[in-house]
Amino acid sequence: MSKPAPTFRLWIMMVLEFAIWGAWLPLIWGYMGKDGLAFSEAQIAWVGSAFAIASIVGIFFSSQFADRTFAAERFMAVSHLVGGLAILGMYWAKDFPTFFGLMLVHALLYVPTISVSNSIAFTHMKNAQKEYGIVRMGGTIGWILAAWPLYFVLQGKVGVEAVAASRNIFLLAGGTSLLLAAYSLTLPHTPPKRATAADGGFAWLTAARLLSKPFLLVLFVVTFIDSVIHNGYFLLAGNFLGSPTVGIKPEWIMPVMSIGQVAEILTMAVLGSVLARLGWKTTMILGILGHAARFAVFAFMPQNQPMIIAVQVLHGICYAFFFATLYIFIDAAFPKDVRSSAQSLFNLLVLGLGDLAAKWLFIPLQGRLTQDGVTDYRELFLWPAGLALAAAALLLVAFWPPAALATASDTEDDLETEPQIVT
Repeated sequence: MSKPAPTFRLWIMMVLEFAIWGAWLPLIWGYMGKDGLAFSEAQIAWVGSAFAIASIVGIFFSSQFADRTFAAERFMAVSHLVGGLAILGMYWAKDFPTFFGLMLVHALLYVPTISVSNSIAFTHMKNAQKEYGIVRMGGTIGWILAAWPLYFVLQGKVGVEAVAASRNIFLLAGGTSLLLAAYSLTLPHTPPKRATAADGGFAWLTAARLLSKPFLLVLFVVTFIDSVIHNGYFLLAGNFLGSPTVGIKPEWIMPVMSIGQVAEILTMAVLGSVLARLGWKTTMILGILGHAARFAVFAFMPQNQPMIIAVQVLHGICYAFFFATLYIFIDAAFPKDVRSSAQSLFNLLVLGLGDLAAKWLFIPLQGRLTQDGVTDYRELFLWPAGLALAAAALLLVAFWPPAALATASDTEDDLETEPQIVT
């Protein structure tokens, strides 16, 4: 008789994993600005690019180690120990070289653990389609638990006082990382897999070669487009919500955007039943179309504040139905011995290239569409809406996974005999 899946333990792992990120990301930008460390725009951009750099490096080194060399839970423990110490050091860092160096070390060690934590979860879940949404929901809860209290603690503080208080984000992030380092040693043992392909031992090379299969290549392209749209939302939404057109007060912008995170929790809870009913393609198309609908409301109803607030709930559909489904699909479609590297390959788009492309596209576009301080939001938001429609259309006409993948995670009681769909 097989052991029951350690769902709650995996859920706690996700809570801690994303609490680290949620602790520092919302407030670090103000801390680096004129009332804080007074970094230049270029220096702030370098710090903001640390995750993109790490997502590239992680494919060739970190995920390779997790797939072929180290037990995944030990990899998590070491990465969060060293990465936690690095971000703790940022509490005391004042000059740019030290601050950026510590952030880069943290990113290089943290970013791969996003893929590795997924691999641990998928290895020990009995039915990924049914269970992953619940497990990954812990990540959203962890982000909120870390980010929201800090936000409300800072209420009433302005300028230098607020920035000085926000310095505590590094203590919270570092402490959570060290806690996860210790907790990782209690996770189910997840040994590395021996190479089963003629790749010279390089897991990332096998994962990359498998993109020659048309359905995986199409999904790779669509993931890039959707990642640009997803990251573009976070670049553009804050200024839009606070603009005179929409009129949301600055202190309420973050809570309004967090409506989407609450909706994400609820959507994750039903993801398994949605996947079982609709399948891979339809679920992911609905996730992409959520972006199109949200940006269409932004473009055509900017003065309808209640509608602008209400449409934030689509974030749950956008993330869970596409990105969470994507991670489940990757686990089903790639061989066991390269799954961390396959997750990292797609995270290169989600965390790296998609984020950079969003900055290169939407920041200059917003500047071009802004005259005398007034932005043409209709034209601005029609761009991501159009990209979303194009990505959904591409998925509809060109994404045809093998029929065997429809039941890749159904009723698999023996993890060692799980079928390999892509070889």
